[in-house]
Amino acid sequence: MTRLIIRNGTLLDQHGTRRSDVAIEDGRITAVGPSLPRTDARELDATGCHVSPGFVDLHVHLREPGKEEAETIETGSRGAALGGFTAVVAMPNTTPPQDNVSTVEFVRAQGVRAGLCEVIPSGCITLARAGEALAPYEALSRAGVHLFTDDGSGVQNAGLMRRALEAAKPLGIVLAQHCEVASLTAGAVMHEGACCCRLGLPGWPSIAEELMVHRDLELVRLTGAPMHFLHLSTAKSVAMVRAAKAEGLPITAEATTHHFALTDELLASKDPLFKVNPPLRTPADIAAIKAGLADGTIDAIATDHAPHSAAQKQLPLAEAPPGMLGLETALALALTELDMPLQDIVAALSWKPAAIARVSERHGRAIEVSSPANLTVFDVNATWTVVPEQLASKSRNTPYAGKTLRGKVRHTVFNGGAVVVDGVAQR
Repeated sequence: MTRLIIRNGTLLDQHGTRRSDVAIEDGRITAVGPSLPRTDARELDATGCHVSPGFVDLHVHLREPGKEEAETIETGSRGAALGGFTAVVAMPNTTPPQDNVSTVEFVRAQGVRAGLCEVIPSGCITLARAGEALAPYEALSRAGVHLFTDDGSGVQNAGLMRRALEAAKPLGIVLAQHCEVASLTAGAVMHEGACCCRLGLPGWPSIAEELMVHRDLELVRLTGAPMHFLHLSTAKSVAMVRAAKAEGLPITAEATTHHFALTDELLASKDPLFKVNPPLRTPADIAAIKAGLADGTIDAIATDHAPHSAAQKQLPLAEAPPGMLGLETALALALTELDMPLQDIVAALSWKPAAIARVSERHGRAIEVSSPANLTVFDVNATWTVVPEQLASKSRNTPYAGKTLRGKVRHTVFNGGAVVVDGVAQR
């Protein structure tokens, strides 16, 4: 039986803020109040810190099975815990892909074995993410999969996407779209704009994302099925989602930390560290992403944590795979880059993505008696410098090396156990 008391913190959840201690026993919160009595429970000091419901990342690549040289479920979940995440949604573009129950159960079991956060497997929209036939939604749903995506590839066939939405609706599952019209992005390495033209590099036009956002909004309108939009990156995409939400369509959306922190001008260095999918965009797009987060058009902050081995990321720009690390820097980037109330930032990291992932009974719960003890303790004033070699990931492809950020996770409590204490993973 695990017993903890978090002392002297400022609680921050759906109910606002208040100074309080939190007592935890056997995985649940047993008492909340100022100056709780001393016991033989282990104590975590939260002086000067906020205590919030644990963070939930809707978009993480853990690479296992298939590319364990870049990341494993254990190393990825350790990075997640250090970043304050008590749950992460594992993307299905593994080898083999998560289009079958056995692979999904393997991913979930590896997460349980690691014991650092909950690893929530997603399923594929189409078999092998090939865009030709639908994955077995009913069987995967019975196995506990609620979010389905072909992330890394958008479903190109509109008729197939319509059938996917029609099949998903009665099962109560959510399809999450990677919006990219592939015929417009072949060979592209960066955003199509002034920087791209100046460098003479093949460009990725904004309309490649926006055409699919428009198409799928129309398919949601037609079918009535819910949809989640992954990693929005352009101003027009944000505007379309905002209008659709005002209309009442059942949609949600996320933005990544790098799409509100980094611009396409960084590719002037031709450094593959800054190559991502969708690509880094312009300052105007970044402003729109920030505005979308601020007004709730964009529901969640995600990382799209995408580790790659050094050998892969050191290839020439045209050959290097897209993606960058994100789990340990997410909170700090949000605090450093976003002009939003702290409660709204935590909402976008915690209870709002928990609702989209359908795990609100376990994560993102208000800090009150009987709630599961999945909590994050963080210091908004702590500053730190990103050192790639000090990150938990097996890979080092962070674009923030040497950057000083504000905000640091101090403790993470998962299932009632202290998995991170004073910034150090306990497993």
